[in-house]
Amino acid sequence: MLRDTLHQIRLLFKKDKEPYLRFRRLLGFYPNRIQWYQEALVHRSTGIRSQQGRRINNERLEFLGDAILGAVITDIIFKRYPNRQEGYLTNLRSKIVQRDALNHLAVELGVDKLIRRAGQPIHHNSYTSGNTLEALIGAIYLDQGYARCRQFIERRIVDRYIDLERLSHRETNHKSKLIEWAQKHKLQLDFTLLNQYTDGSSSPIFETEIQIEGIRIGKAKGFSKKESQQKAARIAFKAIKRTNIVRDILVRQEQNSERLSDLTETDAHTSTLHD
Repeated sequence: MLRDTLHQIRLLFKKDKEPYLRFRRLLGFYPNRIQWYQEALVHRSTGIRSQQGRRINNERLEFLGDAILGAVITDIIFKRYPNRQEGYLTNLRSKIVQRDALNHLAVELGVDKLIRRAGQPIHHNSYTSGNTLEALIGAIYLDQGYARCRQFIERRIVDRYIDLERLSHRETNHKSKLIEWAQKHKLQLDFTLLNQYTDGSSSPIFETEIQIEGIRIGKAKGFSKKESQQKAARIAFKAIKRTNIVRDILVRQEQNSERLSDLTETDAHTSTLHD
């Protein structure tokens, strides 16, 4: 409280008050070094450089914020769920910090409207907003320290926008579910990266295909390899529900077993002849 009062007094003598007020509305406090926060909003597409030629964008702050966010979320759920085992906590944390969830949170906070970028507007499927939120968290950590950073994440993100109990019961790891299903039915499952390229807004695109017993069953694109695998796995599960797909997989499995049996018998027969 005292810190914010001192900032309000200092603002009386500043010519450009609006940036400080804008971050106060977003974060709940006034920045000390506002440069960190301004840099957190700069997308690499702007091509901005310092007088020394250094690229100015939010990627380094995003890297830092990603690590801090993971640590804070771990801290929060560890203390809120003292009787839960490691597997439960890991699953819950992954749901909070996954790309889609962070993008949604950034939009809820209004971060998407503050991003400085060149060219086209933010694609609705890109992770620019979520990445910027992580960069802001990195800026808060550098400027205010861990305690204030944890307070921001807990009070302005977790308590306002995340229903932990509901989230803990929502299944989102389609890849793990598909792997478990294939292992249960003793089926060969393959994830293949078909393509990797950059789209018009300089975002990386990954395309993954899933095959079960050599049958193509799902294909999807994503802004990360992991996302493309999850999307493809979700599509694969929908395909599995169709009876003809399951039948084709089982037929293929039986054919493979018969071929293996024929090869074994042929080898045995050839060995007998040589003997």
